Amino acid sequence: MDLTSEKKEESGKDLFVSKDTLIGELLQIDSGVGYILMGIGMHCFGCPASQMETIEEAAMVHGVDPDALCDEINDYIATHKKTQETAEA
Repeated sequence: MDLTSEKKEESGKDLFVSKDTLIGELLQIDSGVGYILMGIGMHCFGCPASQMETIEEAAMVHGVDPDALCDEINDYIATHKKTQETAEA
């Protein structure tokens, strides 16, 4: 999987992760999403076992809508990426 690739959904919004993205992959894409995971009560995202769990599985265990969680994560990454690009320019 190319961790730097982006997809666009029909609305033109950048998609960096999906419900099938593993927590380990997610943290490689942007470790800052750890704050989002902690916000849903997932304090164990650093545990080796959680690294092989999908976003959907993590969301369901913590009683969170996986689509809403993916939206929040994708929005965060898009904003964070734009901030980095602006700072580098």
